Amino acid sequence: MSQLDIPQQIFSELERIYAAMDAEYDRVASRIGLSCSACLDNCCRSYFRHHTYVEWAYLWHGLQQMGSSRLEVFRERAGSYMETLRSRLTENKPSRIMCPLNEDGWCAIYSHRMVICRLHGVPNQVRMPDGRVRNFPGCHLCQDLTRSMDRIPCLDRTPLYTELAALERRFLGERAKSLPKVDMTLAQMILEGPPKLE
Repeated sequence: MSQLDIPQQIFSELERIYAAMDAEYDRVASRIGLSCSACLDNCCRSYFRHHTYVEWAYLWHGLQQMGSSRLEVFRERAGSYMETLRSRLTENKPSRIMCPLNEDGWCAIYSHRMVICRLHGVPNQVRMPDGRVRNFPGCHLCQDLTRSMDRIPCLDRTPLYTELAALERRFLGERAKSLPKVDMTLAQMILEGPPKLE
């Protein structure tokens, strides 16, 4: 199955899950009073890794809507990102590198951005399969806003991740048994091209 052969219903379902994520984020952020417009940092410098084929394919669905010259710019930026990342990891330096898809402070494919790009910032938690709960306090601006709160609003990633995992299984089908696990930066996904699912 090539990128262009992916059934639209798969992407439509992913868009529905993304919309639910955005709504949950907005709900928690509004209760906290969190707004990215008040932030002097940029979370697009955060070191994120991504883990699903369906999101990787959807990323390329967005990229393929751009002209070839623009896509080539993103490829060049992705290559520079990976060179800088390797150098900084070797030197044990923080990997605060701007995402190759960031243009003038904004995501060039905002509607196709990945899960962690949608949920990063607000306090959140996820229940692991073994029952453990992992808690994340949110970005530094969020932590400043919630420091004096008695009851801090929290986004539960678990049901959203459960739906995404189910969609990933539907998307891959039997191929899930033979394909390697995804653990890539967005820059790597750009450089690799659309996921090879055969």
